[in-house]
Parts: sequence; structure tokens; C-alpha cells
Amino acid sequence: MTPETLETLQAARAARRPVALLTRLPDGAQLLYPDQPVPAALAEAAEAALRDDRAAPVTLGEESWFIQPQTPPPRLIVVGAVHVAQALVPMAVQVGLAVTVVDPRRAFATEERFTAGATLVDEWPDDALNALRPDSRTAIVTLTHDPKLDDPALDVALRSDAFYIGALGSRRTHAKRVDRLTEAGHGPEAIARIRAPVGLDIGAVTAPEIALSIIAQVVAARRGKLDGAP
Repeated sequence: MTPETLETLQAARAARRPVALLTRLPDGAQLLYPDQPVPAALAEAAEAALRDDRAAPVTLGEESWFIQPQTPPPRLIVVGAVHVAQALVPMAVQVGLAVTVVDPRRAFATEERFTAGATLVDEWPDDALNALRPDSRTAIVTLTHDPKLDDPALDVALRSDAFYIGALGSRRTHAKRVDRLTEAGHGPEAIARIRAPVGLDIGAVTAPEIALSIIAQVVAARRGKLDGAP
């Protein structure tokens, strides 16, 4: 690897920017996608590797390449250290998500209540999310039912590239939420990114069931299997 390629790769990692390292076999020449121009067919293969988080060989004409996705860990930001969050966090960790729980109520966001490896942040949600800088590898779920906490988080989420945004609450609750977000300047297309009621419709009632429906929907969105995904 040339010093220039290594420097670009390190900068991408620091910025949590997904890139694919393309190595031509057998001479070992390397390119970084999308930072460097590549043939359309190779770019398509690189996009697939980034989407699936999976290294793969590919043969294009007389050339063989090995594609290695260099992607930051996918993240889940949970706003609200509530009972559903307690069930959701260990499931999210098990499927490989780096989890951050945000709740300014310090009595809720405690290590005693969250023992599965989540990072706990006791700041106001908008401040926390602005610091975390949600990107295309980030899912965001709001669970508090409190507009003072959920709305600022959703405001930041809708201005980000988060691949999934979900909000707990009934359809009636969400209708009122839509009105508030509209007043905050978000258009119908942006607000349509919010999955509400959050989670797949599996008839969930208990906190663990709701958590299961949420993590299933997050995984489906991440893998491009969610109908109507933005």
C-alpha cells in the first residue's frame, strides 16, 4: 500500500466514511473507491461490497480484483433509557451494533440498568446527537414519549444521513409529532423517513417484544430489505 493510499484510508476511517480498498491481482495495484475513479463495473461491485459489509473477489474481463470494504461499525443511538431500551440494547449488541443510549435523566441512564456494553450519555438529545454526528451507518430510535426529548432528537436525525429513524408512539401520537416537525421546518419527504409506530408489525405488546420488532426493522433497513426504505 502506498503512503498516499494509507493516508487517505486513515482519513476515511477517522471521518467514519465508508470506502472500498480495491486490489488488482496478481500485481497488487490498489485503488480506493469512491475516492479514485474506477470502471463502472468495478464501482458497482465495490458498492455491493460496501452495502453487504463483505469482502469479495471479482473478475472483470481479463482483470481480477479483490474488494475489501473499509466501513465504520454500524451504530444505534437510542434516545430514552426506558424499559424498551433495556431490552433493545442487548439485542442490538448481539447483531453487531455499537449502541449509545441518550437520556438527560441520570436516574434512568445508569450502568446498573444497562449492562450490555452500551455507551451512556446524559446530555440533552439534540446536543448529544450533534456531537455524535449521525451518518449513513447510524440508526436512531426515540423511545421517551416526551416531545421535549424526542422532538429535538428527531430534528437532528432528519437533517442527517441516518439509514434508519424510528419513533415509539401510536399513530395519533405520531400525527401530533408530524405537526410539530412540520412547524420546525421539515417537509413531508423528510418526515416520511420516520418509522412510526416503530418496529415491524408483529403484534408486540411487552417491552422485549417491542424491542424485538425494532431490532428486526433496523436490520431489515440496514440490509436493504425494508419495503419503502428511503
